[in-house]
Amino acid sequence: MRLTVRHARRTVRLPQIVLVATVVVVASLVAGALPASASVAEESEASAFLGSTLFWNYQAPPPGANTGCQPSAAHPYPVVLVEGTFASMYNSFGALAPDLADNGYCVYSFNYGQTLPFTGLYAMGSIATSAGELGSEVDAVLAHTGASKVDLVGWSQGGMMPRYYINDLGGAAKVNMLVGLAPSNYGTNLDGLVNLVAGLGLLGLATDLLSLTCAACTEQLAGSAFLAALNRTPTVPGVKYVVIETTHDEVVTPYTNAFLPPAPNVSDITLQAQCPQDGSDHLSIPYDSNALQDVLNALGPDSPTFSPSCEAVGPIFGNV
Repeated sequence: MRLTVRHARRTVRLPQIVLVATVVVVASLVAGALPASASVAEESEASAFLGSTLFWNYQAPPPGANTGCQPSAAHPYPVVLVEGTFASMYNSFGALAPDLADNGYCVYSFNYGQTLPFTGLYAMGSIATSAGELGSEVDAVLAHTGASKVDLVGWSQGGMMPRYYINDLGGAAKVNMLVGLAPSNYGTNLDGLVNLVAGLGLLGLATDLLSLTCAACTEQLAGSAFLAALNRTPTVPGVKYVVIETTHDEVVTPYTNAFLPPAPNVSDITLQAQCPQDGSDHLSIPYDSNALQDVLNALGPDSPTFSPSCEAVGPIFGNV
């Protein structure tokens, strides 16, 4: 199959929010966005950057998603995109959604977990509740398309949260594959700052304050009760899991916390093992042309020997 990878060099995004204070640690970020456009391929970097600041894109689907597409015989499973903490569907998948659509996939996206109304911030509510919202989205997509299952592609929390849906909410019967870009599977210690705050005896106060508006943030801290329960069942038979991670991840730390334990249905991919010049971080991995090629391979040919056509990629903005 021909992979039409639309490099993210035409896509510039705003940095995401990573809130780290002495007593407050947030385990995720906000990406920038692309403007809504019927022809993303011809859009200049300048217009993409300007469009990322437009407030009417806060709830808009990324280009190529939610078009009412029907799956084909070549790609029978519609792809549902699952955003990261603080981000929106547009922030997270402004590059990936059009690439998937160009390669013949039916693409769907949605916003979930909003705790601060009238903002462009999502995926902050409790992960269990957000997983229920994902379940409703999957049911709607299956009803609309008549497909038997979906493929899920998520970034950060969006690559981990679906595992709760799969494990605990009946999602195993409805999900063919889960692809995670820098997923927070085993949480984060934000380069030891969580341990520092804990050593000062302030972690309990910090997480109590943070949980008022971002339960998902505290649930993604390494060693949380939520993650301990989730990771008692890392994977389930019948679902394929693919993790794509960068060694430069500054949010999921250590970066190896993204990976799932070895199993016949698990593929853990380190971008720098494929492309040593790849300098993407947690913020830029959804806009990394190397990572996007890995996503397309996982969903399509699924060749175990696949290697992307490597490009140098930087932090924050990805390909620029």
